[in-house]
Order: sequence, then structure tokens, then C-alpha cells
Amino acid sequence: MTLASANVGASRQILRWALLIWIAAAGAANAATNYTISLASPGQHLVEVQILLPQGPEQRELQLPVWNALYQVRDFAKYVNWVRARDRAGRALTVRQVDKSRWQITGAQDGAVIEYQIFADSPGPFGAQFNSHHAFLNLAQVLMYPLDARNGPMAVRFNQLPEGWRVATPLAPMPEGGFSAESYDRLVDSPVEIGAFQESDFDEGGGHYRVVIDAEPGDYDMEKIGAMLHKIVAGATSWMDDRPFDSYMFLYHFPKGPAGGGMEHSYSTAIEVNADVLARAPEVLASVTAHEFFHLWNVKRIRPQTLEPVDYTKENYTRALWFSEGCTSTASDIIQLRGGLLDENRFERDLASGIGELERRPAHLTQSAEESSLDAWMEGDAYYRRPERSISYYNKGELLGITLDLAVREASHGQASLREVFQRMNRNYAQKARFFPDSDGVREAAEAVSHADLGWFFAKYVAGTEEIPWNDFFRSVGLRVAEGKNTVADAGFVASRNFDGPMTVAAVSAGSEAERAGLQVGNTILEINGNAAGQESAQEIERLAPGDTITLKIRARRGGERELKWKVGSREEISYELKDVENVTAEQRARRVAWLKGESQIPQEAHAH
Repeated sequence: MTLASANVGASRQILRWALLIWIAAAGAANAATNYTISLASPGQHLVEVQILLPQGPEQRELQLPVWNALYQVRDFAKYVNWVRARDRAGRALTVRQVDKSRWQITGAQDGAVIEYQIFADSPGPFGAQFNSHHAFLNLAQVLMYPLDARNGPMAVRFNQLPEGWRVATPLAPMPEGGFSAESYDRLVDSPVEIGAFQESDFDEGGGHYRVVIDAEPGDYDMEKIGAMLHKIVAGATSWMDDRPFDSYMFLYHFPKGPAGGGMEHSYSTAIEVNADVLARAPEVLASVTAHEFFHLWNVKRIRPQTLEPVDYTKENYTRALWFSEGCTSTASDIIQLRGGLLDENRFERDLASGIGELERRPAHLTQSAEESSLDAWMEGDAYYRRPERSISYYNKGELLGITLDLAVREASHGQASLREVFQRMNRNYAQKARFFPDSDGVREAAEAVSHADLGWFFAKYVAGTEEIPWNDFFRSVGLRVAEGKNTVADAGFVASRNFDGPMTVAAVSAGSEAERAGLQVGNTILEINGNAAGQESAQEIERLAPGDTITLKIRARRGGERELKWKVGSREEISYELKDVENVTAEQRARRVAWLKGESQIPQEAHAH
């Protein structure tokens, strides 16, 4: 026996003893499904999972989800290398694969131990990654669940952690080690960071908050991030007049390479921002944090019926993402305004930019906000993301949140706002453990607080594709949308980046310098002017001026990387700007002040009945 094989044998013996101890502890836990996740092969990104099933039926089926975190089927089973099972006495059990992501175990009536190996190297808040630096796990991407015990108690422990690594998760710790959850859904709604991260905490308004950061120490300022978080959590909980948790965890990654985005969870959020972007534009972190934090209400608790129960085997279609995602962006702006993290001028500039983004997409005349929500499952495709094919339910949803807010204010003569809509939905649905009936539920709440028929709004702009008459809405706060013409840079191509994928070229303008340089549809963009392509790349391209040189590092479909360089052209574009109407009245100014605070003009206690 070689020294290497002796070490392997010793490691396996240790694992067996650990498993026996875990089995004994699990016996006390009665009917719980117990998981052990072993981190033994960081160089190969290989995670080994053991599932201890209690006594039950003779045949058990295990399902690995096909989607998680994103509304995209990603088939995590493609990363499973092998699956095997044995009974409590160590005898091998029959394992039969039923379909691409489900396995059947025979002979499990006295309990069973299932083991499998899975590859994990998908970076970002929507993935599962294990390497020599850290492990970050969205557990639905690595843990199978027993079909007959999904709603039963779960426990998970982590084994063979490298020296100096710790575990951070919002899951409840168990006295004997590991973490517990009342169900699989709760278990996998709890991300896990394992590594040599930095951590701080603070208390605000009766809640306890953990801040976990995986990044180079010189790339962030923990004190500044803490100050930002104080403002966000205070602004959000006061606006909702609610705090449905005792403890909440903020988990941040600030990598040097491509990054961007955040993922909401009921008791935590995982957020990733490129380190250079954080240094250059710290407001990006405040924006994504306010958005993800507000999701603990809107999406995680104020939840559309069509997303329940979660079907881990196929798409959950919903028409409500315009509200669940888009109106969360509306709320996050209000939270930042209330906390002084966003001023009126930048808010109005960003709002005008959002209007321009929608108006410049020809698909806004053919795809409704509800249809965009339904089609979320196609966002991974580059062609679908083209301007003539689709709109963004984030973009139009945020604008619908703003215009609905103004419509509610107008109909109620300033006595109600979007805040009252959210608070009513929180009381009637979240706090009663009920789910709202998609757009009809939003309409019911808006009409209840405004005491008006708003069916026209939902028919025309939510379910329909009519042009939004911006000035009809903004007039009540003394603003108008002014259109102009600008000469802007034209790089000669359209590209976009999926949440967890690379930036891909979707279209190249015929006869453009980009085409002459050799850029082709389907090329993967690795770098733009020396910077890694990521979430901020679109803004980087927008900052170019006609005549500037753009340099792309690309990878062709058939492999091979190369650098392309050309001079940026120009084109005429309609621009949008929010301006004061002539002779703004005192009533319009008062309405605007309340609007920017996210509050009704008349305190609710003064007109409650």
C-alpha cells in the first residue's frame, strides 16, 4: 500500500466514524433527513454529500432541483458524478436513475445512507462554488431531497473544512453541531459561506444583523458598509412598519473579476459587486442592498400564488414579476431616499434614464409587463434579450411602481400611496401566510387604499402594451418628461450578460466598424477596454463618445481568444429628462415632498376609519 492510499484509507475510516456519530445523533432527531457535506477536494471543485434517511418506505426517490435562485432551468444534475446507497448495516442498495435529476433507492425501509459526488464551480450569488479560496453554496444546487419528506425536518453539517475556515449561514445552529431547518424549502433558502471571511454585526430597531464579507481587506471599508446598512434597514423597516425576523445576515463578495447581482432569501441576502466598481461607484452597493433587503417582504413573504408551491422539477410560471421584482426596485429607491443614500436629482436622472431604456426597446409595444414576467425563463438566451424581442420586467415594473404610486395618490387625494399598498398586502397576505393572486391581488390592494377603480391602469399598462402617458402621471408632482435629441456613441453591436453567464454579442450592425473589425453574433466578450466584462459593462459602453476607440477581448463560438479594436461611431437618439412644469403650485410641491419620502400627504392615523 502506498502512502497516498494509506492516507485515503485513514480518511475514509475517519469519515465512517463521523458518520456513525452522525447516525447516533440523527436517531435522536427522529424523522429528520440528515445531510453531511464534505469539502475534501477544493482543487477539483468536488463536493461529496451523504444523506441519512430515517426508516420509511421500502422505495425512496431523491430529486435534485433543476432550477434555483434564477428563473432559469439549469439542470444541476449534469454535475453529479456518481450516486450510491447502502443500508445501516453497510450492504449496498439498488440505485436506479428515474430521469435526468431523480434517483430511486430500493431496500430503504430500515433507513439508508446515500452518497454522491457533485462538481461545484459556478461563481456568484446564484451559484454553488467550491475552490481553494472558499465555498459558497446555494444548497438547492447540491442537495437532493426525498420526495416523501420535503416538508419534514432537515439537518446539515459540514465536514473536512480546511484549516482556518468557518461557516456562516442564517440556519439555526444545533448543540451537537451542524444546522437545522423545519423543511427542505427553508434549508435551501439559506445560503452558506465557508472560508476565512470577515464578519461584523450590529443591532437596529430590535433586530440583530450579521455582515459577512469575502474579499480582499483593502477593497472595502467595513465601517462605511455598516453605516450604509443602518440607514437601509432603518428606512425599510420603518416604511413597512414591520420586522418579520429577529436576525438577518448580509453576505457580500467583492471579487476582482466579473461580478454583479444579488439573491434574496427570507433571512439573508447574498450580494456580489466587483471590487473596482465598489471603489468607483459605492452607490451601486447601496442600490442592490436596498433592493435585496426589501425582497424579504416582497417575494419572500408577499408572494404570488403562482410561485407556490415551488416546483423544483420544472418552471414556475407567474405574471407577477413586474411587481415582485420591478416594484421592489421602486421601493428600494424610496428606502434610499429616506436614508439619504439617494438625492432627488440623482433619483430623477435615474428615473428619466429608466424611461429612456423602456422607450428605446421596440418590444415595449408588443410585450406587456405580465408577458415579460411569464417569459422570464427565456432570459438566459441572448436573442431573447434583444430590444426588439423583449422588455425587462425589472425596468417596466419599476416604472409601473412609480406610476401606480402617483395614480393611488391622485385617486386618494394624497391620503394613500404605494406604502399603503405594500402594507395592506403585508397584512392581508404575508402575515396571514397567504399568497396573493398575481396582478389581481396588487389591483385589489391599490383600489382598497385609494377607494377608487384602477382597472384602467392594470388593463392598459400591466396586462396591455399601451404607451404610458408619463406627463399625465408626473403632473401631480409638478414634473414633466422633456424629450430631446442627442448624438450618442454607437459601438455597432448589442450585447448583454445573463445573471450567471458571460456577456454575449446578440447583434452586430451591418456595415459598422464593429462588423469590419470581425465581431460576430455569438462571440463571448471577456474584456472591454481592459476591464473584465460584468454587470457594469453596459454603463461603460454608454460612457464612450463618438470617435473613441473601443477594444474588446472576445472568444469565438469555436474557441480561440482574440482582441478586436475599432473607432466608435455615432447616431441620433431621443433623450429623456424630468423637468419642473411651469408655475409649480404649492399643492404639487407638497405632493412631491411626500412622494420622495414615500409617505402619504395625510398621516394614516389622521384619516383611519
